[in-house]
Amino acid sequence: MNKNPIIVDIVSDVVCPWCWLGKQYFDEALTAFPDMDVKINWRPFMLDAGIPEGGMPYTEYMQKKFGTGRSDRFKDMRAHLEQAAGPAGIDFKFDDIPMRPNTLKAHTLMKWAAGQGKAHDASEALFKAFFQDLKDVGDIDVLSTIAADIGMDGVLVKDLLETGRDEDAVNAELSYFQKLGVSSVPTFIYSGTFAISGGQPANAHKQAIEKALAIEAKDIMTVLGQ
Repeated sequence: MNKNPIIVDIVSDVVCPWCWLGKQYFDEALTAFPDMDVKINWRPFMLDAGIPEGGMPYTEYMQKKFGTGRSDRFKDMRAHLEQAAGPAGIDFKFDDIPMRPNTLKAHTLMKWAAGQGKAHDASEALFKAFFQDLKDVGDIDVLSTIAADIGMDGVLVKDLLETGRDEDAVNAELSYFQKLGVSSVPTFIYSGTFAISGGQPANAHKQAIEKALAIEAKDIMTVLGQ
């Protein structure tokens, strides 16, 4: 086992299909390193911070963003996602998604889940709720149910979400990663030294992990004066 944990910061939004696909590939890569100690930090990103707090109908939003005819680039992107979904254990239901939520409260839930060591579970639950179970992940009742399902106190989560607790802290973190230069998601930052972006396949993450392990080993040797 590596002496110090490999730290991976995953900058993501819960309504980003590439982020769910990227997470699945990342998880697959981790299975190749069963003895590795890894610390995963989920970091917030909002693909569209201008969404109203109550969200808006998904079809209306997509038409405004991409147009009624949709571009060939959009169609190619969706086709790739749908083709990759099955082998990655994902069932995207793009045509049936009812709402495009504002994801600030979902990111707030992720922050609290991280404090209980449940952020990775929360991320999977949120992706599945939005893309597969067609839930509005901007809705407080939906988020409190997700919290309870992963072993958190759902009643407390609901009460705190209703007060807007910690939203300022989440907004500050959003601003930090924007200033850091993160402009697309998912972005996986390895050991604070390098990053890979997008829904990269598992092999890309395996190579990134090996590089991070090599950096750690070099740092340890430097400390030991060797």
